[in-house]
Amino acid sequence: MNIDEVVEKAVKGEIELHEIDNFLEANAAMVARRLALEKILGISLPSIGSTILDYSEIKNRNAENVIGGIQIPVGIVGPLKVNGDYAKGNFYVPLATTEGALIASVNRGCKAITKAGGAKVKIISDGMARAPIFKLPNIDSVVNFLQWINKNLDKIKEVAESTTSHGKLKEIQPFVLGNNVWLRFVFETGDAMGMNMATIASEAICNFIESEFTEAKCIAVSGNMCSDKKQSMVNSIFGRGKTVIAEALIPSTILKEVLHTTAEAIHEVNLRKNLLGSARAGNVYQFNAHFANIIAAIFLATGQDMAQVVESSSGYTWTEVRGEDLYISVTLPSLEVGTVGGGTRLPTQREALSIMGVAGGGNPPGSNAKKFAEIIASTVLAGELNLLSALSNKELGRAHKMLGRGIKA
Repeated sequence: MNIDEVVEKAVKGEIELHEIDNFLEANAAMVARRLALEKILGISLPSIGSTILDYSEIKNRNAENVIGGIQIPVGIVGPLKVNGDYAKGNFYVPLATTEGALIASVNRGCKAITKAGGAKVKIISDGMARAPIFKLPNIDSVVNFLQWINKNLDKIKEVAESTTSHGKLKEIQPFVLGNNVWLRFVFETGDAMGMNMATIASEAICNFIESEFTEAKCIAVSGNMCSDKKQSMVNSIFGRGKTVIAEALIPSTILKEVLHTTAEAIHEVNLRKNLLGSARAGNVYQFNAHFANIIAAIFLATGQDMAQVVESSSGYTWTEVRGEDLYISVTLPSLEVGTVGGGTRLPTQREALSIMGVAGGGNPPGSNAKKFAEIIASTVLAGELNLLSALSNKELGRAHKMLGRGIKA
Protein backbone atom coordinates (compact mmCIF):
# COMPACT_ATOMS: atom_id res chain seq x y z
CA MET A 1 0.00 0.00 0.00
CA ASN A 2 1.05 3.59 -0.58
CA ILE A 3 0.78 6.39 1.98
CA ASP A 4 -2.67 7.54 0.83
CA GLU A 5 -4.10 4.04 1.12
CA VAL A 6 -2.64 3.51 4.58
CA VAL A 7 -3.91 6.92 5.77
CA GLU A 8 -7.40 6.11 4.51
CA LYS A 9 -7.46 2.76 6.28
CA ALA A 10 -6.20 4.35 9.51
CA VAL A 11 -8.91 7.03 9.34
CA LYS A 12 -11.57 4.33 8.86
CA GLY A 13 -10.19 2.42 11.85
CA GLU A 14 -9.14 -0.57 9.73
CA ILE A 15 -5.51 -0.04 10.79
CA GLU A 16 -4.47 1.22 14.23
CA LEU A 17 -1.98 4.07 14.27
CA HIS A 18 0.81 1.92 15.71
CA GLU A 19 0.21 -0.70 12.99
CA ILE A 20 1.14 1.75 10.23
CA ASP A 21 4.78 0.76 10.84
CA ASN A 22 3.92 -2.69 9.47
CA PHE A 23 2.95 -1.32 6.06
CA LEU A 24 5.36 1.52 5.31
CA GLU A 25 9.03 2.42 5.56
CA ALA A 26 9.77 4.17 8.85
CA ASN A 27 9.71 7.81 7.73
CA ALA A 28 6.74 7.28 5.43
CA ALA A 29 4.95 5.70 8.39
CA MET A 30 5.66 8.81 10.48
CA VAL A 31 4.13 11.03 7.79
CA ALA A 32 1.13 8.74 7.29
CA ARG A 33 0.41 8.63 11.00
CA ARG A 34 0.44 12.43 11.22
CA LEU A 35 -1.79 12.80 8.15
CA ALA A 36 -4.25 10.26 9.53
CA LEU A 37 -4.37 12.04 12.87
CA GLU A 38 -5.00 15.36 11.13
CA LYS A 39 -7.96 13.87 9.28
CA ILE A 40 -9.35 12.12 12.35
CA LEU A 41 -9.21 15.29 14.46
CA GLY A 42 -9.87 17.85 11.72
CA ILE A 43 -6.72 19.82 12.53
CA SER A 44 -3.42 20.68 10.87
CA LEU A 45 0.01 19.85 12.32
CA PRO A 46 2.54 21.33 9.88
CA SER A 47 5.00 22.49 12.57
CA ILE A 48 5.12 19.12 14.29
CA GLY A 49 5.58 17.55 10.88
CA SER A 50 8.53 19.82 10.03
CA THR A 51 11.32 17.86 11.67
CA ILE A 52 14.86 16.71 10.96
CA LEU A 53 14.25 13.51 12.92
CA ASP A 54 14.89 10.27 11.07
CA TYR A 55 12.25 7.86 12.35
CA SER A 56 14.26 4.88 11.14
CA GLU A 57 16.84 5.85 13.77
CA ILE A 58 14.22 6.37 16.47
CA LYS A 59 12.02 3.33 15.86
CA ASN A 60 12.46 0.63 18.50
CA ARG A 61 14.95 2.86 20.33
CA ASN A 62 13.57 6.19 21.47
CA ALA A 63 9.84 6.54 20.80
CA GLU A 64 6.78 4.84 19.31
CA ASN A 65 3.82 6.11 17.26
CA VAL A 66 5.93 9.09 16.19
CA ILE A 67 4.20 11.86 14.18
CA GLY A 68 7.04 14.41 14.09
CA GLY A 69 8.98 16.52 16.55
CA ILE A 70 8.72 19.43 18.97
CA GLN A 71 11.06 22.43 18.91
CA ILE A 72 12.10 24.23 22.11
CA PRO A 73 14.35 27.30 22.25
CA VAL A 74 17.95 26.50 23.18
CA GLY A 75 20.09 29.24 24.71
CA ILE A 76 23.68 29.23 25.82
CA VAL A 77 25.32 30.30 29.08
CA GLY A 78 28.98 30.92 29.67
CA PRO A 79 31.83 30.95 29.54
CA LEU A 80 31.75 29.15 32.88
CA LYS A 81 35.10 28.25 34.38
CA VAL A 82 35.08 24.76 35.89
CA ASN A 83 37.92 23.38 38.00
CA GLY A 84 37.03 19.70 38.13
CA ASP A 85 38.85 16.42 37.89
CA TYR A 86 37.31 15.81 34.43
CA ALA A 87 35.96 19.22 33.35
CA LYS A 88 38.82 21.70 33.28
CA GLY A 89 38.57 25.11 31.64
CA ASN A 90 35.88 27.40 30.28
CA PHE A 91 32.63 25.89 29.04
CA TYR A 92 29.50 27.03 27.23
CA VAL A 93 26.41 25.19 28.41
CA PRO A 94 23.18 24.76 26.37
CA LEU A 95 19.84 25.25 28.16
CA ALA A 96 16.51 24.33 26.50
CA THR A 97 13.63 26.22 28.05
CA THR A 98 10.53 28.31 27.45
CA GLU A 99 10.94 30.24 30.72
CA GLY A 100 12.02 33.81 30.08
CA ALA A 101 14.83 35.12 32.31
CA LEU A 102 16.18 31.66 33.21
CA ILE A 103 19.09 31.68 30.75
CA ALA A 104 19.98 35.28 31.53
CA SER A 105 19.89 34.48 35.24
CA VAL A 106 22.21 31.49 34.98
CA ASN A 107 24.48 33.40 32.61
CA ARG A 108 25.03 36.17 35.16
CA GLY A 109 25.87 33.55 37.76
CA CYS A 110 28.39 32.05 35.34
CA LYS A 111 29.99 35.46 34.89
CA ALA A 112 30.36 35.97 38.63
CA ILE A 113 31.81 32.50 39.22
CA THR A 114 34.24 32.76 36.30
CA LYS A 115 35.48 36.18 37.42
CA ALA A 116 35.98 34.69 40.90
CA GLY A 117 38.29 31.99 39.53
CA GLY A 118 35.76 29.30 38.70
CA ALA A 119 33.79 26.53 40.36
CA LYS A 120 35.62 23.76 42.18
CA VAL A 121 33.74 20.48 41.68
CA LYS A 122 34.11 16.90 42.89
CA ILE A 123 32.24 13.65 42.22
CA ILE A 124 31.95 11.91 45.59
CA SER A 125 30.34 8.68 44.38
CA ASP A 126 29.10 7.12 41.15
CA GLY A 127 26.74 4.19 40.74
CA MET A 128 23.39 3.42 39.12
CA ALA A 129 21.06 1.39 41.34
CA ARG A 130 18.34 -1.14 40.66
CA ALA A 131 16.62 -2.87 43.61
CA PRO A 132 14.56 -6.03 43.04
CA ILE A 133 12.13 -7.09 45.75
CA PHE A 134 12.24 -10.71 46.95
CA LYS A 135 9.64 -12.57 49.01
CA LEU A 136 10.88 -15.14 51.54
CA PRO A 137 8.73 -17.60 53.56
CA ASN A 138 9.79 -16.27 56.97
CA ILE A 139 12.49 -14.30 58.78
CA ASP A 140 14.67 -17.39 59.26
CA SER A 141 14.80 -17.62 55.48
CA VAL A 142 15.60 -13.90 55.29
CA VAL A 143 18.70 -14.36 57.45
CA ASN A 144 19.80 -17.43 55.47
CA PHE A 145 19.18 -15.54 52.24
CA LEU A 146 21.35 -12.59 53.23
CA GLN A 147 24.13 -14.94 54.33
CA TRP A 148 23.87 -16.79 51.01
CA ILE A 149 24.13 -13.50 49.10
CA ASN A 150 27.31 -12.57 50.96
CA LYS A 151 28.87 -15.97 50.30
CA ASN A 152 28.06 -15.80 46.58
CA LEU A 153 29.04 -12.20 45.78
CA ASP A 154 31.71 -13.19 43.27
CA LYS A 155 29.33 -15.43 41.32
CA ILE A 156 26.61 -12.76 41.39
CA LYS A 157 29.07 -10.22 39.98
CA GLU A 158 30.06 -12.67 37.28
CA VAL A 159 26.42 -13.19 36.29
CA ALA A 160 25.74 -9.43 36.22
CA GLU A 161 28.81 -8.55 34.19
CA SER A 162 28.09 -11.26 31.62
CA THR A 163 25.24 -9.07 30.35
CA THR A 164 27.27 -5.93 29.61
CA SER A 165 30.65 -4.87 28.24
CA HIS A 166 30.86 -1.68 30.32
CA GLY A 167 28.81 -2.33 33.46
CA LYS A 168 30.30 -3.61 36.72
CA LEU A 169 28.47 -4.54 39.91
CA LYS A 170 30.03 -2.42 42.66
CA GLU A 171 28.02 -3.45 45.72
CA ILE A 172 24.78 -4.91 47.03
CA GLN A 173 22.86 -2.93 49.66
CA PRO A 174 20.24 -5.10 51.43
CA PHE A 175 17.07 -3.73 53.01
CA VAL A 176 14.60 -5.84 55.00
CA LEU A 177 10.97 -5.42 56.03
CA GLY A 178 9.38 -8.53 57.54
CA ASN A 179 9.81 -11.38 55.08
CA ASN A 180 10.59 -8.96 52.22
CA VAL A 181 14.14 -8.28 51.07
CA TRP A 182 15.29 -5.61 48.67
CA LEU A 183 18.73 -6.06 47.14
CA ARG A 184 19.87 -2.66 45.91
CA PHE A 185 22.40 -3.49 43.20
CA VAL A 186 24.77 -0.60 42.45
CA PHE A 187 26.56 -0.60 39.09
CA GLU A 188 29.31 1.29 37.36
CA THR A 189 27.88 2.09 33.92
CA GLY A 190 30.61 3.89 32.00
CA ASP A 191 29.36 6.86 29.96
CA ALA A 192 25.77 5.61 29.90
CA MET A 193 23.24 6.82 32.44
CA GLY A 194 22.84 3.09 32.85
CA MET A 195 19.25 2.39 33.82
CA ASN A 196 18.69 -0.16 31.07
CA MET A 197 22.10 -1.69 31.71
CA ALA A 198 21.31 -2.05 35.42
CA THR A 199 17.87 -3.51 34.73
CA ILE A 200 19.13 -6.18 32.32
CA ALA A 201 21.94 -7.17 34.67
CA SER A 202 19.56 -7.24 37.66
CA GLU A 203 17.15 -9.53 35.81
CA ALA A 204 20.00 -11.94 35.14
CA ILE A 205 20.97 -11.86 38.83
CA CYS A 206 17.37 -12.50 39.89
CA ASN A 207 17.13 -15.52 37.59
CA PHE A 208 20.35 -16.88 39.06
CA ILE A 209 19.19 -16.30 42.65
CA GLU A 210 15.82 -18.00 42.08
CA SER A 211 17.51 -21.02 40.52
CA GLU A 212 20.06 -21.38 43.33
CA PHE A 213 18.17 -20.16 46.42
CA THR A 214 14.75 -21.58 45.70
CA GLU A 215 13.01 -20.13 48.79
CA ALA A 216 13.48 -16.60 47.36
CA LYS A 217 10.97 -15.39 44.82
CA CYS A 218 11.60 -12.17 42.89
CA ILE A 219 8.32 -10.24 42.83
CA ALA A 220 9.58 -7.34 40.70
CA VAL A 221 12.96 -6.35 39.26
CA SER A 222 12.23 -2.84 40.55
CA GLY A 223 11.01 -2.74 44.13
CA ASN A 224 11.14 1.09 44.48
CA MET A 225 14.20 1.03 46.73
CA CYS A 226 16.22 1.95 43.63
CA SER A 227 14.63 4.63 43.64
CA ASP A 228 13.95 5.66 40.03
CA LYS A 229 12.06 8.83 39.03
CA LYS A 230 10.87 9.48 42.57
CA GLN A 231 12.21 11.61 45.40
CA SER A 232 13.43 9.33 48.16
CA MET A 233 15.53 9.32 51.29
CA VAL A 234 17.55 6.35 50.03
CA ASN A 235 18.81 8.36 47.05
CA SER A 236 19.51 11.40 49.20
CA ILE A 237 21.60 9.37 51.65
CA PHE A 238 23.19 6.64 49.49
CA GLY A 239 23.16 8.49 46.18
CA ARG A 240 22.10 7.24 42.77
CA GLY A 241 23.93 8.11 39.62
CA LYS A 242 26.57 10.67 40.52
CA THR A 243 26.85 12.50 43.83
CA VAL A 244 28.44 15.83 42.94
CA ILE A 245 29.49 18.89 44.95
CA ALA A 246 30.41 22.25 43.40
CA GLU A 247 31.69 25.25 45.33
CA ALA A 248 33.01 28.78 44.79
CA LEU A 249 34.33 31.66 46.84
CA ILE A 250 32.93 34.95 45.51
CA PRO A 251 34.84 38.10 46.54
CA SER A 252 32.86 41.07 47.81
CA THR A 253 33.93 43.18 44.81
CA ILE A 254 32.31 40.72 42.38
CA LEU A 255 29.21 40.45 44.57
CA LYS A 256 28.87 44.19 44.34
CA GLU A 257 29.84 44.79 40.71
CA VAL A 258 28.21 41.78 39.03
CA LEU A 259 25.42 40.69 41.40
CA HIS A 260 24.65 44.01 43.14
CA THR A 261 24.46 42.48 46.58
CA THR A 262 26.50 41.39 49.60
CA ALA A 263 27.57 38.12 51.16
CA GLU A 264 25.44 38.80 54.23
CA ALA A 265 22.32 39.42 52.15
CA ILE A 266 22.73 36.22 50.12
CA HIS A 267 23.50 34.18 53.22
CA GLU A 268 20.38 35.40 55.00
CA VAL A 269 18.17 34.52 52.02
CA ASN A 270 19.70 31.05 51.87
CA LEU A 271 19.17 30.43 55.60
CA ARG A 272 15.63 31.75 55.78
CA LYS A 273 14.42 30.59 52.33
CA ASN A 274 16.33 27.47 51.31
CA LEU A 275 16.88 25.98 54.76
CA LEU A 276 14.22 27.26 57.15
CA GLY A 277 11.51 27.73 54.51
CA SER A 278 12.07 24.27 53.06
CA ALA A 279 12.02 22.72 56.53
CA ARG A 280 8.80 24.50 57.48
CA ALA A 281 7.21 23.38 54.22
CA GLY A 282 8.16 19.79 55.05
CA ASN A 283 10.43 19.46 52.07
CA VAL A 284 12.99 16.83 52.99
CA TYR A 285 15.03 16.72 49.78
CA GLN A 286 14.88 20.17 48.17
CA PHE A 287 16.81 22.62 50.32
CA ASN A 288 17.64 24.79 47.33
CA ALA A 289 16.29 27.69 45.30
CA HIS A 290 15.82 26.18 41.84
CA PHE A 291 18.07 23.23 41.00
CA ALA A 292 15.24 21.79 38.86
CA ASN A 293 15.27 24.79 36.53
CA ILE A 294 18.84 24.20 35.45
CA ILE A 295 18.73 20.41 35.55
CA ALA A 296 15.58 20.27 33.40
CA ALA A 297 16.94 22.74 30.84
CA ILE A 298 20.21 20.83 30.44
CA PHE A 299 18.44 17.46 30.38
CA LEU A 300 16.07 18.65 27.67
CA ALA A 301 18.89 20.03 25.54
CA THR A 302 21.09 16.94 25.81
CA GLY A 303 18.67 14.01 25.57
CA GLN A 304 18.63 12.86 29.18
CA ASP A 305 15.69 11.00 30.72
CA MET A 306 13.39 13.91 31.63
CA ALA A 307 11.55 11.99 34.36
CA GLN A 308 14.82 11.68 36.24
CA VAL A 309 14.80 15.42 36.84
CA VAL A 310 12.77 14.42 39.91
CA GLU A 311 15.68 12.89 41.83
CA SER A 312 18.49 14.59 39.92
CA SER A 313 17.33 18.03 41.07
CA SER A 314 17.10 17.12 44.75
CA GLY A 315 19.90 18.66 46.79
CA TYR A 316 21.23 21.30 49.10
CA THR A 317 22.63 24.80 48.87
CA TRP A 318 25.07 25.91 51.56
CA THR A 319 26.47 29.41 52.15
CA GLU A 320 28.96 31.00 54.56
CA VAL A 321 30.07 34.59 55.04
CA ARG A 322 33.87 34.74 55.07
CA GLY A 323 34.90 38.26 55.92
CA GLU A 324 33.05 40.21 53.23
CA ASP A 325 33.24 37.33 50.73
CA LEU A 326 30.71 34.57 50.09
CA TYR A 327 31.36 30.83 50.13
CA ILE A 328 28.63 28.92 48.30
CA SER A 329 28.25 25.24 47.46
CA VAL A 330 25.64 22.95 45.95
CA THR A 331 25.37 19.23 46.64
CA LEU A 332 23.51 16.98 44.20
CA PRO A 333 23.22 13.48 45.73
CA SER A 334 21.51 11.81 42.78
CA LEU A 335 22.52 13.27 39.42
CA GLU A 336 21.64 10.68 36.74
CA VAL A 337 23.25 11.54 33.42
CA GLY A 338 24.95 9.93 30.45
CA THR A 339 26.61 10.86 27.17
CA VAL A 340 25.74 7.67 25.27
CA GLY A 341 22.45 5.82 24.85
CA GLY A 342 18.86 7.01 25.10
CA GLY A 343 18.14 10.46 23.73
CA THR A 344 21.83 11.41 23.54
CA ARG A 345 21.98 9.73 20.13
CA LEU A 346 19.48 12.15 18.54
CA PRO A 347 21.05 14.76 16.23
CA THR A 348 20.28 18.02 18.03
CA GLN A 349 20.93 16.51 21.44
CA ARG A 350 24.28 15.14 20.31
CA GLU A 351 25.21 18.60 19.02
CA ALA A 352 24.31 20.10 22.38
CA LEU A 353 26.61 17.60 24.10
CA SER A 354 29.36 18.46 21.63
CA ILE A 355 29.21 22.11 22.73
CA MET A 356 30.59 20.94 26.07
CA GLY A 357 32.96 18.40 24.54
CA VAL A 358 31.16 15.40 26.01
CA ALA A 359 29.34 13.78 23.08
CA GLY A 360 29.66 10.01 22.93
CA GLY A 361 31.91 7.72 24.93
CA GLY A 362 34.93 9.01 26.78
CA ASN A 363 38.51 7.76 26.95
CA PRO A 364 38.76 6.12 29.41
CA PRO A 365 35.13 4.91 29.51
CA GLY A 366 33.05 6.92 31.95
CA SER A 367 35.15 10.08 31.73
CA ASN A 368 32.72 11.95 29.46
CA ALA A 369 29.75 11.30 31.76
CA LYS A 370 31.79 12.44 34.78
CA LYS A 371 32.92 15.55 32.93
CA PHE A 372 29.31 16.27 32.01
CA ALA A 373 28.20 15.84 35.63
CA GLU A 374 30.85 18.30 36.81
CA ILE A 375 29.70 20.87 34.25
CA ILE A 376 26.07 20.42 35.28
CA ALA A 377 26.83 20.87 38.98
CA SER A 378 28.84 24.01 38.25
CA THR A 379 25.96 25.41 36.17
CA VAL A 380 23.51 24.64 38.99
CA LEU A 381 25.86 26.56 41.30
CA ALA A 382 25.72 29.53 38.94
CA GLY A 383 21.93 29.42 38.87
CA GLU A 384 21.67 29.27 42.66
CA LEU A 385 24.13 32.10 43.14
CA ASN A 386 22.28 34.43 40.82
CA LEU A 387 18.77 33.66 42.06
CA LEU A 388 19.79 34.16 45.69
CA SER A 389 21.39 37.44 44.63
CA ALA A 390 18.27 38.56 42.75
CA LEU A 391 16.09 37.73 45.73
CA SER A 392 18.40 39.53 48.14
CA ASN A 393 18.28 42.80 46.18
CA LYS A 394 14.67 42.46 44.96
CA GLU A 395 15.57 42.13 41.26
CA LEU A 396 13.57 38.96 40.58
CA GLY A 397 10.25 40.53 39.61
CA ARG A 398 11.87 43.20 37.46
CA ALA A 399 13.91 40.58 35.57
CA HIS A 400 10.82 38.48 34.84
CA LYS A 401 8.90 41.54 33.65
CA MET A 402 11.66 42.36 31.18
CA LEU A 403 12.61 38.85 30.03
CA GLY A 404 9.45 36.87 30.74
CA ARG A 405 6.81 39.37 29.65
CA GLY A 406 8.75 41.78 27.44
CA ILE A 407 7.90 44.74 29.69
CA LYS A 408 10.55 47.43 30.05
CA ALA A 409 11.63 48.09 33.62
